[in-house]
Amino acid sequence: MSRFKKKSKNLAKDLAMERIQRLFELADAEYSSNSIRSDEYVLLARKIGMRYLVRFPRELKVRFCKSCGSYLVPGGNCRIRLKGRYITISCLKCGNVRRYIYHSVKTSESSSGK
Repeated sequence: MSRFKKKSKNLAKDLAMERIQRLFELADAEYSSNSIRSDEYVLLARKIGMRYLVRFPRELKVRFCKSCGSYLVPGGNCRIRLKGRYITISCLKCGNVRRYIYHSVKTSESSSGK
């Protein structure tokens, strides 16, 4: 692959990532007045991500339901629970449950140099 093609491919991926982040901002702003439109923004962002093979960052991945494609707002259409080492996110629209492992903040005892 030539250097020019590689540079344009990276430029396209960067532009796609900017568009995805902007669509999530619009979905967040639009949720209170029109939740269906925010779901459409998420659908469009997912299509862009699949077309340009862009991975979503974790903070965006937990903001939509992979099953029904709806934009998730804690307290609105999803439920978030902490149990043990997991964060459980339940979509109240379709009932899909996703679990993410999380690490609690470690104290500075291990880094004190005993």
